[in-house]
Amino acid sequence: MTDIAQDMPWLQRAWQQIQARLAEDRLPHALIINGERGVGKRVWAEAVAGLLLCDRPVKNEADLPVACGHCKQCELVAAGSHPDVRIYAPEKSRMVKVDQIRALSSFAVGSPQVAHHKVAIIDRADQLNINAANALLKTLEEPLPDVTLLLLQESGRPVLPTIRSRCQTLSIPVPARDQAERWLVAKVTELDEDQRPAAEVLAKALMLAGNAPRLALEYVNGEFLKLRDEAFESFRQFMKGQMPVAEAAKAFKAMGLEDALFLFEGWAADLARMAAGGQANDAEAADMLGFLAKRNPAWRAHELLDMIRESRAAGVYNANPELEASRLLLAWQALMPRRRKAG
Repeated sequence: MTDIAQDMPWLQRAWQQIQARLAEDRLPHALIINGERGVGKRVWAEAVAGLLLCDRPVKNEADLPVACGHCKQCELVAAGSHPDVRIYAPEKSRMVKVDQIRALSSFAVGSPQVAHHKVAIIDRADQLNINAANALLKTLEEPLPDVTLLLLQESGRPVLPTIRSRCQTLSIPVPARDQAERWLVAKVTELDEDQRPAAEVLAKALMLAGNAPRLALEYVNGEFLKLRDEAFESFRQFMKGQMPVAEAAKAFKAMGLEDALFLFEGWAADLARMAAGGQANDAEAADMLGFLAKRNPAWRAHELLDMIRESRAAGVYNANPELEASRLLLAWQALMPRRRKAG
């Protein structure tokens, strides 16, 4: 089995840190893995689980351990059916619930079923509700030698300080543009030739994903690019006073609340960057955002970001996506210069 860093080179530093800690028998019992959406945190964590459970790890050229890929444990991990690896992720409520963490706690205190170790992955630890977070604290405060907890955190989404203080943290970076592009091109060349997207589609997906390769691949394979273009056109028309807010909000509702908020968040962050003299990540929105940046103080962008966080929190309680989109659109419209009345 090859190192995961050979497939995704931007993971190399984080991967080698784990290999070195394991070789020196100083791997922490709980680790927070921080990184942007779509950089590969989940696949990285699953690779770590495979390494920890392997019966016969081998050494690579750097004399660091790698899973053998052939033992019973490796075969079960590769099949996604290893009973000593558990993954807990947000369900329909968009939160990790207390019942899931109670199940994790029971898993942690039980004996491994077929391996010598157990791994629990929480994807995402920044979406634990308060009861789940309190339940997790009990497990973190009483670490067991045969359990490793891997907590995935999306950048910009806070994890409770009481949880963070009981874990070590490791960050996964976003790769450089050329590295991300090479990976994405390699993935799409695995498709039939008539299904491969054009180069400009790949470039746009990477731009909108902020160079996060796996998110860009998700965009290429899904409907996000089409829905984003429709939402952006509605946004432009609304800001020019050519479309009512209720109509513009429908395009954002079609994306789903989380993707709509991700889009709004990216534009607000670009607005803040441009107000500080920087450049927008979303090149297609740069003209409009530059216009607004010249006419508003930088703190207005941060107000928008605060409102987006409020909408994300409201989404946990099944807030109406159309109403949340309307609220944010009106806040954006308030940044436009007032038109003088003729007279």
